[in-house]
Amino acid sequence: MDKSALGKRGDPVTMYVERGKIREFARAIKETNPVYFDEEYARRTVGGIPAPPTFLMTIAFWNDGRGIDLGLDWRRTLHGEQEFEYFAPIYAGDVLTAQGKVEKMYEKTGSRGGRMQFAVLATEFRNQRGELVAIARSTLIETGEVVRDREGAR
Repeated sequence: MDKSALGKRGDPVTMYVERGKIREFARAIKETNPVYFDEEYARRTVGGIPAPPTFLMTIAFWNDGRGIDLGLDWRRTLHGEQEFEYFAPIYAGDVLTAQGKVEKMYEKTGSRGGRMQFAVLATEFRNQRGELVAIARSTLIETGEVVRDREGAR
């Protein structure tokens, strides 16, 4: 892991929040709340069709590989944690601009993989009015060696 990446920002990525994609996402996660499927009901009750809480993970489909290079060995890298912090609702029709930043880097000693390095990536999402609507934080973990299962296989 390249510790000089701390504080670096990625290029901004534009994400269109589409009604059909919200519907597909809601069905994929077995959501049954009509706010995700019935436009009139959603307008009356919550002001429009909202994006489900973890919908921001679909940013991966909008980002064409312009992320921040952390110098990770992907054979030894795990997705450790995901967190979302919301400041305003996100609705179908919104156009979000996402920009990632390396927020933290630190190390810990693991029980099976030796020394582990952690990187927390914080991605800010701003709507078409420039308002901060959410921050998504992903924690990546690079183990000291390739992680083995309990039988010793890689």
